[in-house]
Amino acid sequence: MPPATASDASTLARDFDLRHLDPAFHADPYPVYHALRAYEPVKRMPDGSLFLTRFRDVQAVYRDAKTFSSDKTVEFKPKYGDSPLYAHHTTSLVFNDPPRHTRVRKLIAGALTARAIAAMEPGLVRLVDGLLDAAAERGRIDLIGEFASAIPVEIIGNLLDVPHAEREPLRDWSLAILGALEPSLTEAQFERGNRAVDEFVGYLRDLVARRRRAPGDPQHDVLTRLIQGEEGGEQLSEAELLQNCIFILNAGHETTTNLIGNGLVTLTQWPEQRAALLHEPSLIESAVEECLRFESSNQLGNRMATVGTEIGGVAVARGTPVTLCIGAANRDPEQFAEPDRFDIRRDPNRHLAFGFGIHQCAGLSLARLEARIAIGRFVQRFPRYRLDGEPTRGGRVRFRGFAEVPLELEPVASRTA
Repeated sequence: MPPATASDASTLARDFDLRHLDPAFHADPYPVYHALRAYEPVKRMPDGSLFLTRFRDVQAVYRDAKTFSSDKTVEFKPKYGDSPLYAHHTTSLVFNDPPRHTRVRKLIAGALTARAIAAMEPGLVRLVDGLLDAAAERGRIDLIGEFASAIPVEIIGNLLDVPHAEREPLRDWSLAILGALEPSLTEAQFERGNRAVDEFVGYLRDLVARRRRAPGDPQHDVLTRLIQGEEGGEQLSEAELLQNCIFILNAGHETTTNLIGNGLVTLTQWPEQRAALLHEPSLIESAVEECLRFESSNQLGNRMATVGTEIGGVAVARGTPVTLCIGAANRDPEQFAEPDRFDIRRDPNRHLAFGFGIHQCAGLSLARLEARIAIGRFVQRFPRYRLDGEPTRGGRVRFRGFAEVPLELEPVASRTA
């Protein structure tokens, strides 16, 4: 909820520094976001960067990809130096501009057609039901480790056709590499992230060599599609290929894990909304959209001004880094009525959880499908699931989610059709 007084709010806005956050911010950043929107919606950070919290400003920056670049070759140099993390994050799809971005995105999107995603649904239902069957036998579950994280790892592993016996390290590699994107980086995070990139690249180099010898179906196997490139077009370099395989595994994993975990925890906090979903399972599509808005898995985006410009009436010099606060934009009362109310019937719900414009998440339809199946079937199978202890937050600012959520599942419903 917003701060109790205007004085409290103005103090929160004045003192906010993304690189020096109070522990309470990780638990609940929304009072700070409300304060910033009210008093300093275009907040100048001590390092000279800007932090945006209004929906209209965030969307405007997303919309103007020429003025606000996604390329991180300059911005990431002081943070990572000449390291494996620098090589990865400046080569992957999300941190590049056209034409490189366009070329890689087209290859990935070609394997994520509506038909291809629909074909994944039966296997996804079997996977989710198998995880729910195992949980029912135990009567309790760690929502993250034993359910939410297992689903995207399997789905993305299937997209790249990673052998099942080789998938165990993927989650830890992903957490380490994405953890190094935090605004403030510790030496331990830096070392862990670089080690993960090295190990991941080493593994993928071998996997790519095997796939070159025995190609898969490019209509379904994204790795084969990336190796072969566009028909009659330019192929990816080896570095582009390897780093974007890491990107696909990371992007499809952490944010979807958080979407499923955040959604199921939020439903425990809003019992009337959970009751509505139980009574009307067809609400699952709009419920997922509200989960995306209310507790956005990805809270922050980044751009850099390529020319002198302005945002929300504030002058912006060329070369200024700009942080887009997606979590704040998605709680903006100018865009959403009663933004701090979780409402699974909310309509319209034009949130920015997947970004906007040319960099909108290429896998958004797949993430939505995973969340609909996972959250919908969990709620119907365990209608009275409840927290069995205090959830443990992931401890990160950019990616909002939980590291562990103990749930008690009894009594359970019979398996849904």
